[in-house]
Amino acid sequence: MAGHSQFHNIMHRKGAQDARRARAFAGLIREVTVAARHGQPDPAFNARLRAAVAAARAANMPKDTIERAIKKAAGAGAGEEYFEVRYEGYGPGGVALIVETLTDNRNRTASDVRNFFNKFGGALGETNSVSFMFSRLGMVRYAADVASEDAMLEAAIEAGADNAESDEEGHEVTCAPENFFAVRDAMEAKFGAPAEAKVVWKPSMTVEITDEEKATSLMKLLDALEENDDVQNVFGNYEISDELAEKLDA
Repeated sequence: MAGHSQFHNIMHRKGAQDARRARAFAGLIREVTVAARHGQPDPAFNARLRAAVAAARAANMPKDTIERAIKKAAGAGAGEEYFEVRYEGYGPGGVALIVETLTDNRNRTASDVRNFFNKFGGALGETNSVSFMFSRLGMVRYAADVASEDAMLEAAIEAGADNAESDEEGHEVTCAPENFFAVRDAMEAKFGAPAEAKVVWKPSMTVEITDEEKATSLMKLLDALEENDDVQNVFGNYEISDELAEKLDA
């Protein structure tokens, strides 16, 4: 599955899940809230909300927490309004980074993101300054034992996906962003809830970081971004060897 670890591991580094569970819940609740406000509060008739609820459940968020978020969003005539803002820039070692946020205060978020880049040896750029090096894709992932490679490929084609790749780590189905919800729903109907489903930025090429100091600074920048309440997703085109990653974790 070429390129899988390079664009995917940024959100799944060793030990990150437990340490960031509370922040992850906050981000998921924001997505549920925004999806419920921008469409019907019933997941059956709101594809974005349906995907947001599925992601929350996959993260083991309690059902009553999800329902409270939907009810609060549906009943709120005024109050918090979240805006989707994307930031782009370069991290240590020339790594291209895309930061997706949901914020109720654009100025605060822009200041925070800029400060993080500056503090850890990066530079925040203008919109589209690095996104041309990535492809915007809908991505649906399943564990390897869910289906055979042929069965997954056949289902992906029927669902309208563009590609399906399988290896010992699992199956990855990709599609155009505008087809994401339809493909996700079709795959779920066939194989059950996916291990992960989201719209991602996949790099066309990667930058290998071999210098320990630059790798350390990059990890600190990513940690700072991911721990910020306004940040929903961070994508990058970096590649770090398993040996160096283990050394950094130690």
